[in-house]
Amino acid sequence: MKYLEAIRLALGDSLAADPRVFLYGQDIAGSFGGAFKATKGLDERFPGRVLNSPISEDAIAGMAVGAALDGARPVIEFQFADFASVAFNQLVNQAATTFWRTGRACPLVARLPVGGTPGGGPFHCQMPEAWLSHHPGLVVVAPATVADAYFMLRDAIACKDPVVFLEHKYLYYHLEAEFDPRTAEHPGLGRAVVRRQGTDCTLVSWSGMVHECLKAAEILAAEHDVHVEVVDLRCLRPLDTETILASVAHTGRLVVASEGWPFGGIAAEVVALAASEGFRHLDAPPARLCAQDVPVPFHPDLFASHHPDAARIADLVLDTVRF
Repeated sequence: MKYLEAIRLALGDSLAADPRVFLYGQDIAGSFGGAFKATKGLDERFPGRVLNSPISEDAIAGMAVGAALDGARPVIEFQFADFASVAFNQLVNQAATTFWRTGRACPLVARLPVGGTPGGGPFHCQMPEAWLSHHPGLVVVAPATVADAYFMLRDAIACKDPVVFLEHKYLYYHLEAEFDPRTAEHPGLGRAVVRRQGTDCTLVSWSGMVHECLKAAEILAAEHDVHVEVVDLRCLRPLDTETILASVAHTGRLVVASEGWPFGGIAAEVVALAASEGFRHLDAPPARLCAQDVPVPFHPDLFASHHPDAARIADLVLDTVRF
C-alpha cells in the first residue's frame, strides 16, 4: 500500500465509522479528487459528506471551527501547507484556544501536504510545523510511514482536540509498504518511535526526513562502523521528550535532521531539550542539520543544496561522533 492510499483508506474508514465525520476542501469531490487525489472516489461512497469548498483557506478553517463546535467532525484539506498562513487566525486564535476559553471541544483535523520537491518553489514546498507547534491547544503530527499515515489519521479524526495533520508530498507516491490495519502495530498519538537501534549517536527526525536518516544510518554502518539510533518523532506537539532523552542517555550524542528552517524550528527545540535536560549524558555538543535559511528555491540544483540529504546527515553525525 502506498502512503497516499493509506490516507485515503483512513478517510474512508473514518467516514464509515462515524456519521459526524465529513470532508471539506478545494476540489476534493467529483472526478478531480483533490490536488493529490487523496479523496478520489470517496464522494461516490459517501454522498453529501465530501464537499468542495471556496478557494479560501480562511473560510475552510472557519467553517470547520463552527461545525466542530456544533458537534460535527470536520476533516479539512488545504492543497498545500504553505497556505495555512491564510487560515492562521482560525487555526491558532480560534481552534487552538476554544477549549481553554470555553470548555467546549473543537475536534477538527486540518490535512496539510508539506515538504519540498524540486521545482515547487517557495509557495508549495514549505515545512510549517514550527509555526503551528508553537501554539498551545493544537496537536501536530507528521507521519513518516504507511502505517502511521493510516493509524494517526484515524486517531486524529477521533481526537477531541484540533489536530494539524502533516502529509509529506514526496511520500504520497514514493513510499509503499506491506500493510494490514487489522494486524499492524500502532503506538498511538503523542509517542515517538525508535526506527533503528544504535549506540554511537541519536539521530532525530520526522516526516519525510526520517527516510534520509535511515539511509544515512546505512551509510555510516557500512562505511564507518558507526551505529546510530534513529528516532522518528511522529508527533511534534505534544513532543515525546521521554523517548528523546532516553535515547540520548543511551548514545551520548544527538543530531537532529529537519526539512524546516533552522531559526526557531523543531530541531532547535529538540537540541534545547537535550542541552538542558540531557546535558549530563552528552559527550559532544548536540547538532542539527536543517534547510538553508532562505525561501525554497525553484531550480533543482539549488533545491538540492537547500534540502538536507543522507550524505550531509552522515557527515554531521561523523563530526559529532569524532568530537
